[in-house]
Amino acid sequence: MEATVSRILGTPDEEQTEALTEEEQKQLEEIEKVYDTAGQAEIAKQLEEKKRDNEYTMDHMLIQYNPFGTNTQSAYVYFETENPAKISYTVSVSDKEIDDFTQEVTQEKEYQTEHEFQVLGLIPDMENKVTFLITEENGRITKRSYAYNMGSLLGDEEVKLETDIKEEAKDQLSDGLYVVLGNDDSHLDFMYYYDNNGILRGEVPLLGYRSHRILFDDNTMYYSISESKIAAVDRLGQVVGVYDLGDYSLHHDYVFDDDGNILILATDSKQDSVEDVVVKLDVKTAQVTEVLDLGNLLGNYKETCVVNADGDLDWMHINTIQWMGGGQIILSSRETSTILKVNHLYQTPQIEYMIGADKFWAGTGYENLLLTKEGDFTIQGGQHSVTYVKDDTLKDGQYYLYMYNNNIGYSETRPDYDWTSVGLTNTAAKEGSTSYYYKYLVDENNRTFQLVESFKVPYSGYVSSVQEVDDNIITDSGFAGEFREYDKNHHLLASYKMDAEKFIYRVYKYKF
Repeated sequence: MEATVSRILGTPDEEQTEALTEEEQKQLEEIEKVYDTAGQAEIAKQLEEKKRDNEYTMDHMLIQYNPFGTNTQSAYVYFETENPAKISYTVSVSDKEIDDFTQEVTQEKEYQTEHEFQVLGLIPDMENKVTFLITEENGRITKRSYAYNMGSLLGDEEVKLETDIKEEAKDQLSDGLYVVLGNDDSHLDFMYYYDNNGILRGEVPLLGYRSHRILFDDNTMYYSISESKIAAVDRLGQVVGVYDLGDYSLHHDYVFDDDGNILILATDSKQDSVEDVVVKLDVKTAQVTEVLDLGNLLGNYKETCVVNADGDLDWMHINTIQWMGGGQIILSSRETSTILKVNHLYQTPQIEYMIGADKFWAGTGYENLLLTKEGDFTIQGGQHSVTYVKDDTLKDGQYYLYMYNNNIGYSETRPDYDWTSVGLTNTAAKEGSTSYYYKYLVDENNRTFQLVESFKVPYSGYVSSVQEVDDNIITDSGFAGEFREYDKNHHLLASYKMDAEKFIYRVYKYKF
């Protein structure tokens, strides 16, 4: 990571900080130290000195509990083997309701003699038995075990979620860990990792606000740690970079472009409107550049909007960004229930098309940008987690967009608009009939879109997410506090209920 990366720690949200208990305030001070890259480098240096000064083998491993402080349910492991080997480990506890947790270790080569990795999945307030399986190229297997009494979590999240997992469907669940992003409440903030059994396997502390997704690149994962900062963490758990967005506050989403820059949905604190710009973070130089202001593309519409109850001009509320390549992006606007494609992002941005309700945009002067809806269905309302999918079986100019269709008709900055005229009757965050998984086929050649796949999910008027993983579909109904996994035929495989103070922002599954 380049030396130009910011090391300045951010100030957590003041309202949240004031709500913290005295004990939580102390914990937050320790979390702030976690995201100090100078301190992290010193910890890494100490580990290197231990590796240099001692010989560590399968019978004498260097094992340290969460040395970098980035996951309270993790341990650092280092040892060498005489012959090249691959490694896996299993975490087990005496509680019969908690199944064993097994992971394969990712190494530079499948078989090698030096092994340095992070164990995930320790269970709090219990003795954990970690069994390492060391497999050589000739098939010889050696087992070594290590016992560790883990202390308590930093937060108060549930170790075991309320679950409904179909017994016959267990083998159909996708690999990986469900990552709960933004279990918003008035206490400390974390990312949580849950396994397929609904058991907590990771607690990642944040400075405040929430993470929105995890990006992976070159053995490094990137995630937001506050409203103005993104952290880069390597596969051992070391924070190797903290990026400060300066006058911009991030919200809702970020994505890589083709060059490894991170495009971030943001608010420009110097403007009179919010959640309507995109900035580019160069992770090599830490430079932040504004690349899109929707006010420049839809200024006439912006002038017709009023401030919301919080006094903000949140006229677009963009909540998802997808990179299509070649300077093209997909944006999702909750406030207008519209999906936008923008071209020439790094030159002179322009809107290629919009997918929204004809009646909503009638008379605005932007009607010509709308794609034509093919088929009889209710258009998306307040959608989240819109995802671009290129499919080689389709013609050039065709692709899929899938989303969590919140199925809500409401616009704070256009309070006079009657959404029932386009079939959207739900107006509340929690009280509603149903939300949907929606999948559109977009045909840019004919400027059309059609609904090719949909099914009902528990209702959530705001937030929420969907994700296709292998052949399965994962959904998070945020205000219902429930995430689910379905098979390709939309049959429910498992559901997980979380005790959320407000909501679960997103749930995505990652294989780490």
